[in-house]
Amino acid sequence: MNISAHLFAAFLPNRYIYPMETAYITTPLGTARITGDANGISEISILTEGNLSEKIPATLKEPAQQLQEYFDGNRTQFDFKINPQGTDFQQKVWQELLQIPFGKTVSYMDITKKLGDVKAIRAVASANGKNPLWIVVPCHRVIGTDGSLTGYAGGLWRKKWLLEHESPTAQQSLF
Repeated sequence: MNISAHLFAAFLPNRYIYPMETAYITTPLGTARITGDANGISEISILTEGNLSEKIPATLKEPAQQLQEYFDGNRTQFDFKINPQGTDFQQKVWQELLQIPFGKTVSYMDITKKLGDVKAIRAVASANGKNPLWIVVPCHRVIGTDGSLTGYAGGLWRKKWLLEHESPTAQQSLF
């Protein structure tokens, strides 16, 4: 690493110092963009359209494979290294999201209570909406206190699809 890159990393300790790689894969919900480096996957997002990767970089092969297994119904947990970037509060919320089991849902209020401040419900909802790791950090499993589907950056139709995909019993429709 040259001296300017070293200084840049020193002033921005939460930023990336390895070259980021990106892959685009197809899913039933659109094209997924996976971005990461040797430190882990920093972003998985869903796009309406996009060009698929002809070759997936080595650092992204395992996440791409695990996402495919998830959509094929053969995976309920992810075990590749993640490295999402966010504030300390966002990181705490995302850690709580990782505790939600496959096939289960919790409310924003449930997460707020676990974090110890029921007045932080809007901040929890905001952090949930800024989750950079689609599906892997399961923000889609968070619903309204009354059981309703609420905001989802990928669109409510995708949230509904994901919850039905994870439902332990085949149903006509959960929502």
